[in-house]
Parts: sequence; C-alpha cells; structure tokens
Amino acid sequence: MSIIDNKKVFHDYFIEERFEAGMELHGWEVKSIRAGRANLKEAYVIVRNGEIYLFGAHISALLSASSHVHPEAVRTRKLLLHAEEIKKLIVKVERSGYTLVPINLHYLRGRIKCEIGLAKGKKQHDKRDTERQRDGEREVQAAMKQHRR
Repeated sequence: MSIIDNKKVFHDYFIEERFEAGMELHGWEVKSIRAGRANLKEAYVIVRNGEIYLFGAHISALLSASSHVHPEAVRTRKLLLHAEEIKKLIVKVERSGYTLVPINLHYLRGRIKCEIGLAKGKKQHDKRDTERQRDGEREVQAAMKQHRR
C-alpha cells in the first residue's frame, strides 16, 4: 500500500530497475509519515562511504508527536539494503552513469519502505515522446469508451 508517490520521477527518468529499501527513522518521523506529512519531490538518493542515503525528503513534524524533540524536517536518512545490492548499485552509479531516485514510500508488513529506482535521465525530446505517447493512449481509450456506448 503506497503512502507517498514521486510522480515527477517518471517524467524525468527512465527507470531501469527497482529496489525496496528499509529506512532508518525516528519515532516522530514514522508517525508523520503515517499521517501523510511527507514529500519526495526534491528528494534524491546519494552514495556515501559505501552506504546509501535518502537526501532531501521532507517529513513535517506532528505537533503532538514531537513535543519533546526538535525535529529536523529535511535530514539525511540512511536506507537499508543487503550488502550485495549496495555493491551492485554503487558499481552502476559510479561506472555506468546511472542515478538513484526515490519512487515511493509504502508499507510492507507494517514497516515503512522506500522504493528506489536505478534510473537514466531523459532528454527533452524523450519527455516530449513520452507525452505524445500518453496522449495517443488517452485518445484511444476515449474512442473505445465512446464506441461502447
């Protein structure tokens, strides 16, 4: 079940592979995410010292959940993956020119997970082609719907 989606990712990147990562969160962050007070628009994933981090994700604090701490809304959060997956991602990012982007936050057996994608950037003409293709599919669906009546 998805909590927050990053729709801008599919406009800006070709997603080659997807990975599901756990997140290192504080208690107030979990409550805020469950309340839907998170945003992945400007977020991206960075590799530092052989570990993977979510950078720029904005999680707003709930006043009731964070009265005793001073929350930092945009902090770097560590992503948890298997060592083999981390090595594979580091090689792809450093050598092959890929980038890592957060796709969404979702629940898996009561835990909050971050789906990250191994992505290549789209050029402007690729974005236009995607838009044209989407418009064509929309027109076909409208014609099919009109035909059924």
